[in-house]
Amino acid sequence: MADLPADRLAQEPPFTSVGLDIFGPWTIVTRRTRGGSAESKRWAVIFTCMSTRAVHIELIESMTTSSFINALRRFFSIRGPAKLLRSDRGTNFVGACKELKLDTDDPSLQNYLKEKGCTWLFNPPHSSHMGGSWERLIGLSRRILDAMLLKTRPGQLTQEVLSTLMAEVMAIMNARPLLPVSTDPENPTVLTPAMILTQKMSALAASCGNFDTSHLHEKQWKQVQCLADTFWKRWRGEYLSSLQSRRKWTENRPNIKVGDVVLLKDSQVQRNEWPVGLVVNTIPSQDAKIRKVEVKVAKQGTVKTFLRPVTEIIVLLSQEKTTEDC
Repeated sequence: MADLPADRLAQEPPFTSVGLDIFGPWTIVTRRTRGGSAESKRWAVIFTCMSTRAVHIELIESMTTSSFINALRRFFSIRGPAKLLRSDRGTNFVGACKELKLDTDDPSLQNYLKEKGCTWLFNPPHSSHMGGSWERLIGLSRRILDAMLLKTRPGQLTQEVLSTLMAEVMAIMNARPLLPVSTDPENPTVLTPAMILTQKMSALAASCGNFDTSHLHEKQWKQVQCLADTFWKRWRGEYLSSLQSRRKWTENRPNIKVGDVVLLKDSQVQRNEWPVGLVVNTIPSQDAKIRKVEVKVAKQGTVKTFLRPVTEIIVLLSQEKTTEDC
């Protein structure tokens, strides 16, 4: 397993290095009409600080790059400018970008990031594990929110309810402990991302009273509290199980070399298809370990080159072994 990236250990203000993802959409009511109601979609951009593990959520209301830039501007205005943005090329992020018509190479977006002195880095395709520092939080919160809000009947969600719910979700996620809870009576407090962001010892207290699904039909503030309680119960249970340490990738293995014949792990191939390729380029990390390679694959007379992590390929024939046999 590789060493931690430098931006994970840098002593810089919160949200200087950020991992981001887009999830949604959800249908909300924009205005009431005599014949019913007018509806529209909303997405959310979740930003995770690489050093403090704090999160920030911004809503997107239109399917344009300009709307995403506005979300970035709001994020930078509240949390300060970031130096580095990281994201993956997973189907979720790519699909959201297509649905939002968001072109990451758009000149207006690149010019805005350049003006802010910010760099946007992408992980290679099929390598979500390289964003483990933020993918776990994003995936967990996204799965719970999607399950909650997709079950909510149309007409119950408004812009105000959704934006307030996202603020409650931020408070819940930022109040989680970063370190094991100490049994020392002289150190009763638990370090949380909220303490780093707000410089306050106490977290935001929940509203008094019990809120269940029956409150979804009542006042808007009760709807928000009901949804926030549901998120808290599900997120707490699923987040605790993710804190168990998993030991993997602890043994040194030979680096993959140019000329190796490999088999691609692709869950989308049809039955009895075995995509075999040739490694044409290797991309070493800072510790000289090869974790990303370019593989050339020929299929039905068409030659394509894919960028893949080493966890998604299997070496069938090593170049070194072939040289020794000769």
